[in-house]
Parts: sequence; C-alpha cells; structure tokens
Amino acid sequence: MTVTLRDDDLSLEPTSGSDEFTGFAIVLADERVGTVALRREDTQAASIRWNSRLQPFVVARALRLAIDHAFTALEVGRVEVRLPVDDTGDIRAASIGGLRREGIIRIAGESPDQVLMARLVDDPPAHSRDGFIAILNAGLPTKRVISQGLVRDEQGRVLLCELTYKNEWDLPGGVVEVGEAPALGLVRELEEELGITVEVRGLLTVNWLPAWRGWDDACIFLFDLGVVDSSITEGMTLQPTEIKSVRWCDPDTIRERGAAAAIELLEAVETGGLPSYREAPKAAE
Repeated sequence: MTVTLRDDDLSLEPTSGSDEFTGFAIVLADERVGTVALRREDTQAASIRWNSRLQPFVVARALRLAIDHAFTALEVGRVEVRLPVDDTGDIRAASIGGLRREGIIRIAGESPDQVLMARLVDDPPAHSRDGFIAILNAGLPTKRVISQGLVRDEQGRVLLCELTYKNEWDLPGGVVEVGEAPALGLVRELEEELGITVEVRGLLTVNWLPAWRGWDDACIFLFDLGVVDSSITEGMTLQPTEIKSVRWCDPDTIRERGAAAAIELLEAVETGGLPSYREAPKAAE
C-alpha cells in the first residue's frame, strides 16, 4: 500500500492511479498544487512524470520524495524522464531534484527534441558536494576546443594540411579530448595524423570561431611549433582517413587554398602584436 510522503510542509498523497502508474497529488500547505507519477518500465528502471506550475525549487522537493519512493518501494535502480528541450522550467526542477542530464533524444518532425535525465540508486545525494558537482558537470554547457600548430620552414612558408572532409586546407591539429590539456592534445594529434613528434614552444593566441557551415562554435588554441627543415614532410606518415597531403604554403597559396578561419588568423599573425585572445569574424557560408 502506498503511503503519504512528507517533506516539511510539502507532501505527496497517494491517488487512485492505475495498475500502470503509482500516482501522487502534490500538496503544499494543505493545498493541492500538482501531480507526480511513477511508472515501472522494467525490473531495473522506472520513469517519472509530473504536472505542476510551482517554482522549480518546490517541484524538486516533490521529485526527490517520489524518486526515493521508487528506489525503496518499487526497488528499481534507475529513475528517468524525457523532457522537451525548450521546457526549461521542468528541466531545472529535474536537475535540482537530483536527475542528471544524460543526452539529447532526437525527435522526427516538428516536435522538439528531448533531454534525457536520470538518477541511479547509488548516485551521491543531490544535496552533497559530490552529487552537486556531478549534476552540474552533466548539465553545464561545454565548449569545443581545437589545438592547432603554426609550423614554418626555412623559407618562412607555413605548413597546411589538405583534408579529406573539406575542400579548404587548414593548419595541423585537431579537437582536444575531454580532460586533455590543449598543448598535449596538439602533440597527440600530430603524432596520430602526421606521424611526427613536435615541441610546443608557446601559445600564440586563443581564437574564438563563430558557428560556421553546420559546425558549432569553438575556441582554437594556436601554438608556436617553431621553424623546421622543409624536408620534415618527407618522413611524415599521414593518417589517410583525415589527411590527403601536407603542403608548405606562401601567403598567396594560403589565401587561395586555406580555410577562411586559417587565412584570417594567419594574416593577423603576420601583422604582429597578436592579442592573447581574439574573436574571428563570421566567415561566408
């Protein structure tokens, strides 16, 4: 038998419900202000849904009571919910209530995509330091970071890579992995894609790129890799899935074949006085 669940002046009072759902009325200071229901999906998981226009912090209290009930009474190890990406109020309430953002479920047609959020029975308590950090890490926005290297030969030419996935040539480098330092990411990328080991001499600038041609915005860390003998390219082992060839390029070739962001960035380098942080203009589509 389902019992009333309480948190100070807020309670969840059982409703008649159905065989499919375990339902509660949300009661605040003796006034019914919404509903919340649990549905067993399988032996290990239950879903949760609710309907209330209260402030997210108040709804979160009701969600915590219901989630704890799912773990103890329904004996499941996971409680989850799927919410429209534009339903910011319920997403915030779910987060405060201890549900951790896990990803986006794409929906065909005009309906909004859904945010998948869940809590496991052995997750740290939401109000604890570890639980709070885990929920923030799962829900806070992330920024793509790219590390690129500026390599010159004895003639002052710049090394560019001809790529398999776009027509324009670009500076050597790539996307930094989660938890990886940008400088170490550049060393790894050049070992993987060009088969060389480089020495990072210093940071030239951080260049913010606006969204372009379907790519999300990103921050480029441009590192100085010094001057090398042009013959270094003869010993490179190129990763064929990403690199077609490497080229030593003079300014005219850069302007003719380079990616818009690389052209703009290298021209800024040539003018001197490069700031430690800059924002690239939006390139033409």
